[in-house]
Amino acid sequence: MIGKLKGVVDSIMEETLLLDVGGVCYLCFAPASTLRHLPGQSQPATLYTEMHVREDHIHLYGFLTEAERAWFRVLISISGVGPKLALAILSTLDVQTLEMAVESEDKAPFTSVSGVGPKVAVRLVTELKGKIPAAGAMLSSPARGEGPAAMIAPAGAAKTATTSVAINYQQMQDAVSALVNLGYGRSEAFAALATLANEPDISLNDLIRHGLKELAA
Repeated sequence: MIGKLKGVVDSIMEETLLLDVGGVCYLCFAPASTLRHLPGQSQPATLYTEMHVREDHIHLYGFLTEAERAWFRVLISISGVGPKLALAILSTLDVQTLEMAVESEDKAPFTSVSGVGPKVAVRLVTELKGKIPAAGAMLSSPARGEGPAAMIAPAGAAKTATTSVAINYQQMQDAVSALVNLGYGRSEAFAALATLANEPDISLNDLIRHGLKELAA
């Protein structure tokens, strides 16, 4: 089993990449999010990998973060979801959106994925319930250590951007916990807070106030 590859980018194709590890080029299938954020050719990169073995092939799948790999594993455990559809989901939805959709039982994000209709979306939300990867994986740093922001923003801003994402995610979890402690259901709490999930500068108190207002409506 190959769990992680460290090497240099040889080439990036539409759905795959070649990673040169000591002169051996590994062909990895990857979601669009990983392919977009890879460094340029001949630049160092690290991928968290998952091997998928069938009678007719052995495929290697690569991800910049442990969180993406964790979700890939969960998705392919669902009946009728193979690696191709799992990659399509991860190419369209980030890991935070996935968790929010499952916790709030919102099928709409899944229907934005090519190949996922309303019936499949409902089944995904239902069967993914209780299978969300642990928080440690959700907040794990991308394999290159700086995060996707480091690849598209100036180096000095990279750590700040990555930290901000983690803080916002933790605030959302804290706000949900606060609402649950007040007697609301976890799914209700997530649904009430979903519209503010991507707000960059919202405070924990404002999140809780917004959630209470939505739940009282």
